[in-house]
Amino acid sequence: MTRRLSPHEIEQYREEGYLVVPELVGRARLAELRREADRIVAEAGRVAANDDVYDLEDSHSPANPRVRRIKTPHRWSQVFLAAVSAPEILDVLEPLLGPAIRLHGTKLNMKSAGYGAAVEWHQDWAFYPHTNDDVLATGLYLDDCEEGNGPLMVLPGSHKGPLHDHHAGGFFCGALDPVASGLDFRRAAKLMGPAGSLTIHHVRAVHGSALNTSNRPRRLLLHEYAAADAWPLLGMRDSFEDFNARVVRGQPTIEPRVAPVPVRMPLPPAPHQGSIYENQKGAGRRFFSRLEEVRAAE
Repeated sequence: MTRRLSPHEIEQYREEGYLVVPELVGRARLAELRREADRIVAEAGRVAANDDVYDLEDSHSPANPRVRRIKTPHRWSQVFLAAVSAPEILDVLEPLLGPAIRLHGTKLNMKSAGYGAAVEWHQDWAFYPHTNDDVLATGLYLDDCEEGNGPLMVLPGSHKGPLHDHHAGGFFCGALDPVASGLDFRRAAKLMGPAGSLTIHHVRAVHGSALNTSNRPRRLLLHEYAAADAWPLLGMRDSFEDFNARVVRGQPTIEPRVAPVPVRMPLPPAPHQGSIYENQKGAGRRFFSRLEEVRAAE
């Protein structure tokens, strides 16, 4: 059966900037995605450094592969490619983004048991501002997500607030200063749910996630979507034809809708390139503990 958002859920997204749709994706698709994730991770032993496919944990070695993220998984797998236009996902997004939706990007954050890296507080909007902010990210949990294995956390209502500075030392770092921001992170909502649940958060919502110190993995398949009339201010990463081909529902347009939204460009670029994990190595103050700090305290 088609799952549609209720008026209450739509209102929650508008007011709070996030939503969890429990067990949206069925067992068959979920099993396929897990198998593909396992297949791609199993091949990580052949690489010793980050590349176009893998973002590796600092403790990775070919003999002991540790993957933080699979980059753009839809480029390497037909199973992941099919997931970006899954009707069950697009059906819940249409009331939030409108009838024409473009895929902006994909990633699979692994959060492996015992060492899955933290992601510092940030706003996606700082990475890819558009002509309007009808932009969001979905997160499909491939595993059950509970408090102990590093759930995605969102500050309710922060999507209506300012765009925080994501620079340190004069360079973009992909993380806000948790002290200078003045935000009360105790208010953060933990977006948890069983495998197959879908999280949705607004592009301007402040969010992050802690280190996974449990014995359970927490794999999160992230898709970034925009209304088709939201155009990236940093320009197209691909050809006009490919840009239009990423419209997964409805029709493309050459008439961007421009809205009065706060923008600060992610420039000069981060000294550490490759992913948010690398970008955030340039951050000053940190909020979340890192694995070496946890082990030192034990």
